[in-house]
Amino acid sequence: MAEKKNILNRLLGLIERVGNALPHPATLFAIFAGLVVVVSGIASMFDLAVVHPGTGETVHPVNLLSADGLHRIVTKMVTNFTGFAPLGTVLVAMLGIGIAESSGLIGTVLRLLVISAPRKLLTFVLVFSGVLSNTASEVGYVLLVPLGAIIFLAVGRHPIAGMAAAFAGVSGGYSANLLLGTIDPLLAGLSQEAASIIMPGYKVNAAANYYFMFVSTFFIATAGTWVTERIVIPRLGQYKGDVKPQTSTSLTKEEKRGLRFAIVGASLFAAFLLGGVIPETGYLRNPKTWEILHSPFMDGIVAFIFLGAAIGGVAYGIGARTYKSDSDVMKGMGKAMEAMGVYIVLVFFASQFVAFFRETNLGLIVAIEGAAFLKNSGLGDIPLLLAFILLSATINMFIGSASAKWAVMAPVFIPMLMLLGYSPELVQGAYRVGDSVTNIISPMMSYFALIVAFVEKYDKNSGIGTVISTMLPYSVVFLIIWSILFIGWILLDLPLGPDAPLYLNR
Repeated sequence: MAEKKNILNRLLGLIERVGNALPHPATLFAIFAGLVVVVSGIASMFDLAVVHPGTGETVHPVNLLSADGLHRIVTKMVTNFTGFAPLGTVLVAMLGIGIAESSGLIGTVLRLLVISAPRKLLTFVLVFSGVLSNTASEVGYVLLVPLGAIIFLAVGRHPIAGMAAAFAGVSGGYSANLLLGTIDPLLAGLSQEAASIIMPGYKVNAAANYYFMFVSTFFIATAGTWVTERIVIPRLGQYKGDVKPQTSTSLTKEEKRGLRFAIVGASLFAAFLLGGVIPETGYLRNPKTWEILHSPFMDGIVAFIFLGAAIGGVAYGIGARTYKSDSDVMKGMGKAMEAMGVYIVLVFFASQFVAFFRETNLGLIVAIEGAAFLKNSGLGDIPLLLAFILLSATINMFIGSASAKWAVMAPVFIPMLMLLGYSPELVQGAYRVGDSVTNIISPMMSYFALIVAFVEKYDKNSGIGTVISTMLPYSVVFLIIWSILFIGWILLDLPLGPDAPLYLNR
């Protein structure tokens, strides 16, 4: 046992050292952009041309390591940044989420979900609430994970088990949800940019994986409950620490009044949406064809996320009296933007990298050559996509940011797999499965250190190894369950979301 523990500790130490040696994600993209410029010069020197299998045209590399290339770089730098698809969508969505979060609405709803659950369903509700918390970005990490420990301790169970269950939902089930969140338009925008390498004008909507992720929520919550009850709780045993249970976690009178106000606001907004899509000639349908898929409703998903969160947040703030004036609302939006500062810096460099990759034709050349290799490998649909899920899960151990990884991987793998007939939405769905399941065992995940600190409160001798050994069963089970669900989805030929087919021209 001691020998196995030493091997695990050495492995974890190696992963931690490798991850810590990596530069900041924004720096990585700056390096990648510079490498693309250099490689474009080398590729042009040797004229590494390929024949496009769809059009039959010869594709030549474009040299950015030249006077003309320098002109392209400096004249398009601003538009590369401002025209980057994920930038505006994420910022708009986060403005609304900022209102809902700063008013206290999101925190109150999560607490209500957990404290009102019957004891037999407590673990399931905790994992389920963790999955739902992803709609509001990091709030699950800072609120629900420690709350899980408090709730479990209050009912006489091991607090670290409650924390693990919440963390599994928040981070291991990161891509699943019943609602669209900020991650959906972010990844869709990156996928759309990558798809344009092969098919200019191709659109990937924010709800591209919604059907699959909606169903995934219940599978992940069930799997997380099973792991907690059958593996984690028996392993941890009875809690013998010094932390005493809190006597009450119930909602205050002000919070209850705020929820009533929020329900009224949300109901009115829901009625507005339903009135626009349910009638055959609804005002949110396509005014020419009256369909829903290609309509203002689908194109305006990000706007509706903003409006829904804003209306609910303001209503709650008025009812709970957490908002005293319009200035409080604006401060909440401003605070959300403060948290996006590093993301904006990252996007600047990521947008240059993606633009260079597209303009040099290197993305297209790599895609064509890679597609030919995969085609000749003889791998079928299922083995190929499973291999991609495993690759995403492995890379996730070293680069924690979902958007940072996808910004690197999408321009390579989406065009490559599009040439084999797979839709960008399918490739994105496979990525989201792999990207989620190893979050909970990756020291490179941005909130991992916070989770370690939470655990140390209840176990002074704990550390990174404690967290990873506790969360590893979730990671393995989630990978198996989610991959099986993904395979089943493909075999049943079900759409991943509205206007999101599995294949192109099959």
